[in-house]
Amino acid sequence: MSERPTAFLFDVMGTLVRDPFYVEVPDALGMTMDELLAAKHPDSWRRFEAGEIDEAELRRTFFRDGRDYPHEAMKRAMVAGYAWLPGMEALLAELSARGHALHLLSNYAPWYRLIEHKLQLSRHAAWSFVSCDMGVRKPDPRAYRFPAERLGCPPASLVFIDDQPANCEAAREEGLQAFHFDGAAPLRRAFEARGWV
Repeated sequence: MSERPTAFLFDVMGTLVRDPFYVEVPDALGMTMDELLAAKHPDSWRRFEAGEIDEAELRRTFFRDGRDYPHEAMKRAMVAGYAWLPGMEALLAELSARGHALHLLSNYAPWYRLIEHKLQLSRHAAWSFVSCDMGVRKPDPRAYRFPAERLGCPPASLVFIDDQPANCEAAREEGLQAFHFDGAAPLRRAFEARGWV
């Protein structure tokens, strides 16, 4: 059995929750994904996630050419697309029931509150480390240092789970135990092998 972690840090989009950006958002905007990627501003959403701009500024700068678009329809489509990924709510519930401390370490905009309203992730994990509140996005090293500092523990006692390999590698470089998410079943097996579930 591996040593009990101080806390688990879960990414949200693509790890716990289905990301609506790839289907619902283009549909709401009447575009293909390729058209959307070619037309959207390359930094606007990232700046929104980092807390550098507010929603009004996002609306003004979402597209490179500043065009008007159905912003509220896009937002509603995103909310409609939020859903737990298979097996993840049960895994979080089991970890929580075993007394593990669970936190969310997510690159996301203030719209994370919409995810919470719909799915109530906070029943299992606290929204402790969201990029728009921290002012920094993964894989910036500060995104991993902040949780260790705030929780008052060594990085090696933290378990980080993310669907993006670059985020996992950056976490390992900061001393965290990192698991690349590729579905609930392999993650559960990895945790079972360590005696965490």
